[in-house]
Amino acid sequence: MSPRAAWLLQRCVVAPATLALAVLAWVSLPLWLVAAAALSPLLPGRWRLLRLGWVALLYLTAEALLLAVLLSLWLASGFGRRIRTPYFAGIHYELVEGVLVVLFREARRVLRLRVRTVGPAPDRFPDRPVLVCCRHAGPGDSFTLMYALMHWYAREPRVVLKDTLAWDPAISVLLSRLPARFVSPGGGEGLEEQVGALARGLDADDAFVIFPEGGNFTPERRERAIARLHRLGLHGMAERAEQLIHVLAPKPGGFLAALDAAEEADVLMVAHTGLDHVLTVGDVWRELPMDKEIVMRWWQVPRDEIPDDRDARIEWLYDWWARVDDWVADHRPTELERSAGDGPAGVRAAGRRPGRRRGR
Repeated sequence: MSPRAAWLLQRCVVAPATLALAVLAWVSLPLWLVAAAALSPLLPGRWRLLRLGWVALLYLTAEALLLAVLLSLWLASGFGRRIRTPYFAGIHYELVEGVLVVLFREARRVLRLRVRTVGPAPDRFPDRPVLVCCRHAGPGDSFTLMYALMHWYAREPRVVLKDTLAWDPAISVLLSRLPARFVSPGGGEGLEEQVGALARGLDADDAFVIFPEGGNFTPERRERAIARLHRLGLHGMAERAEQLIHVLAPKPGGFLAALDAAEEADVLMVAHTGLDHVLTVGDVWRELPMDKEIVMRWWQVPRDEIPDDRDARIEWLYDWWARVDDWVADHRPTELERSAGDGPAGVRAAGRRPGRRRGR
């Protein structure tokens, strides 16, 4: 499908269908509640159907409300003429943060999760941008990373995402108005140029976010990634990839382009564990209630520790990914005895964050 046809389908079919589905869900809510309450005693888990239904309804409602607000912002900006100005960009960032706060806090309550951070997180870098190189471990962990960057650390993310996420109507519209790139799993021509352009001109409160693996970890994807490296004749990289058990071999092109484009930024390596096995609705169903602790580990890499040569940088990235793999192996999901608040050390879960500057 051509990009234009996909765009028209997303805007003219998927987005209106999402709005209609949200209205239908709320209109028929009493029927769903009665059916879920009647079936819950027959299913494993404590009110599992009601919990999953509530999370799904909340997400669908947030999607619909976001689309309505985004349409009003498009109209207020002069039918889109000023939609990418710093003023409206600030509004969109605050809108994203607000939605993430609502979704994350409610999911945390319903699914009984706690988040703990370890290491030098972005608040240690108050006056300069950072490049965040993160393990790809499912949509739950990715949303947690965005929530942490925006709500705890007052950062404005520039993110590189798989193009399949463009089929989520709210994400597609939002990120078409903010600094972001949707890329295909194969990369294609021009990938490094696109990523480099996105990483240029970072402000002091920006965080450039990239997932070098290019997709969520599964054993099948790991085997395919290793086989692909062998087919390309990169046998040394394939051998190193075979030593990685819990992560996929990184695809270095985009990350190296970001390093070249944002020479003023230090690097933060991020690994997390807790929701890496929750990839589908079926996984959520089996895990409810979760009672898990999500651990986010941050490592700072100063610029002077990063090699200048491209081949040396690839080896350096593989060394770091081996370290991430070891950390994941040592930090499997932790069961909680009871639900608890979240937040990094010294940050209250419901505390106020530093004010965001609008209209830079």
